[in-house]
Amino acid sequence: MPGPVTQRNGVFADHVFTRPAQGATLSCSLLVVGGSTAAYSATLTALRLNLDVCLVQPLMVVGGQFTAQALPASDDGDLLKEKAGLYNVDGERFAISKAQREFRERQRDLQPVAGRKDFNPGGGWVSPFATTPVVASTAMNQALAPYLTNEKLRLIPYSEPVEVLFDPTPSGRRRVKGVVFRNSQTGATFTVNAQVTIEATDLGDLLEVGGIESRVGQEARHETGEAILPEDARPQCQQSITFDVLVEHTPPGKGVPVSAPAGYGRDPWLNFHEFTGRFYTKDSGGNWQKWDFLSDFGIFRYRRVLRSQSYEKRVSHGDVSVINWGTSQEPDRHCCGNDYRPGYLVGVSREERQLHIKRARDRAQAYIHFLQTHGVSDLKPRGDLTWTPDGIALEPYIREARRGVALTTIRHEDVAETFFPKQVRARCFEDSVGIGQYHYMDLHGNDQRGHVSPRGKDVVALPFSLPLGALVPVNTDGLVLSAKSLGTTHITNAAYRMHPMEWAIGEASGCLAVVAAWLGVQPRDLATQEAHVRRIQGYLTRNGVPIFWFDDVAHDDKDFEPIQVLAAAGIIRSESADDLHFKPSGNVSRAVVATALVKVLKLAKKTPAQPTFVDVQPGKQWAYESIETLYAHGLVSGVGEGRFGPDQPITREQLSFLVRRAMPEVYEKAFARTPIDRHHLQRRELSRVLYEVLKQKLGI
Repeated sequence: MPGPVTQRNGVFADHVFTRPAQGATLSCSLLVVGGSTAAYSATLTALRLNLDVCLVQPLMVVGGQFTAQALPASDDGDLLKEKAGLYNVDGERFAISKAQREFRERQRDLQPVAGRKDFNPGGGWVSPFATTPVVASTAMNQALAPYLTNEKLRLIPYSEPVEVLFDPTPSGRRRVKGVVFRNSQTGATFTVNAQVTIEATDLGDLLEVGGIESRVGQEARHETGEAILPEDARPQCQQSITFDVLVEHTPPGKGVPVSAPAGYGRDPWLNFHEFTGRFYTKDSGGNWQKWDFLSDFGIFRYRRVLRSQSYEKRVSHGDVSVINWGTSQEPDRHCCGNDYRPGYLVGVSREERQLHIKRARDRAQAYIHFLQTHGVSDLKPRGDLTWTPDGIALEPYIREARRGVALTTIRHEDVAETFFPKQVRARCFEDSVGIGQYHYMDLHGNDQRGHVSPRGKDVVALPFSLPLGALVPVNTDGLVLSAKSLGTTHITNAAYRMHPMEWAIGEASGCLAVVAAWLGVQPRDLATQEAHVRRIQGYLTRNGVPIFWFDDVAHDDKDFEPIQVLAAAGIIRSESADDLHFKPSGNVSRAVVATALVKVLKLAKKTPAQPTFVDVQPGKQWAYESIETLYAHGLVSGVGEGRFGPDQPITREQLSFLVRRAMPEVYEKAFARTPIDRHHLQRRELSRVLYEVLKQKLGI
């Protein structure tokens, strides 16, 4: 590299970027295609695992929705907002990864409030964490800089995929071997070949270019099996896009007028009768409460990203907000903000896409003009924070992409509260490689007819997990799905698209790609063989990535890896389905140990005609089959007088006897960090010991 890696206002110096010449061919271990948030986190994950990466994206700014789409106000679920308490750790230490927490901490360092570091620098009322796009980009760049210096990373801007190159395989499936790109500024075409490619574009364009199996918009019931869907597919039913705008609240008379775009008040997408600067909520008595634009809970403070005062609820001069507003319910009507609903971007020609992008941008301009001419004149666009002249984002905020048909499709039935009565988690996939939570499936439908609109418990999303199979295309090797192009559906994408989850998707896809490159094994084989699945889960959790929902085990806990992997594997989970507690220091009963051992040893189940123990009866003792199985394999005996004592706590010494008898070759390693004495065994110790047994059993 000709000079040191530097940046200014959140953009790397020009010499940092790689710009291949016409006809050039580059080679790398991992190719990441796209400028999404997941493209960034996948790249960072792979680099930290010591793999070389080419990141090819449409702009110079990395980070997707945090930066180029000008929405650094994170859509966090309630669990992420939790403060540490008597029974749980801080939300940022269990609901997101160590790397994502470091990203947030660095932004807090870069954007103090009134001279002091603040938990929520922006102080918005919907986003518990927000900074400016420039601060987000600066923090992201700082993490990448060392890898640009040592040339592990080549960052290629202004380039879009135009062709996917394939090799045939003995299985008959195609294998992606490289991608041809076109530079949008110069028109030059070049090729990047790689061992593994990650599809991380914001609209799933690599799938379209490569003719790779995919779905667009709202599927048919027969495609996904979701009962809520109609029989016919409706690809035109997609989520709306939004051009976000950054504006500052200025002192009186200091606002900078924004002109009306051509067609204002005439073209239907610029109908100012749809706009509003206020919204209404209902209080506990059913009365309407009006919130003006600059009020404590008004639209301006909704996604405020910069504030000058430490008091959060007051809007002050100099504060900056992202205007990202969909609908405002009023007593007599629904009004809209800068959500663009008339068209859609996926499954149409590039010309039609660009038409809708222009109209969506015009709508954002029209909305700011409306606000300034309807009582909020003291607004100033902050183009210095969006890398544009007018404060409107470089790109539209994308909510939905073309989705790959994957080994696993995450369905409505896997996420919605309806299907998990009296439980606190949604489906816990045994090949989980990440977790996410948003309180509902936030569908911003466009104006096309036929949208399914879940209601009540059908729209509420319980804390969910990310299956490894959702990252693997059903019939294409050499490719990993990421961002919004993974195996979700139109409905479940509305929960998986949020900032923290997209980051987690990137981490998982990056790790999967790294292991595939290391081992020379296809992603499909990694996702369909248990030993590989547990190996990937181990890499992720070892690096502070949560894959199962526990709110009392932080990612820096010394037993985080064994607790998380054994929970994902269904071997040791919560004591109760009513909460997210693992209770790591709790005692362990003999019945729990019996059940866990049968699972980890994969013993053939035994159910005798007559019960062996008087206190373990079929239909009365939940662990009956497991206890009988261990007894039949000669691994356990009772506590005397024909009793097993299923509810009695087990000691460390007693567990050591079981492990020595079942797998003597792993005995010493399994108890390397656990004393062998007559103290009661703790739940964390059981996970720690049996994790070593599992790894020995699987040969990892």
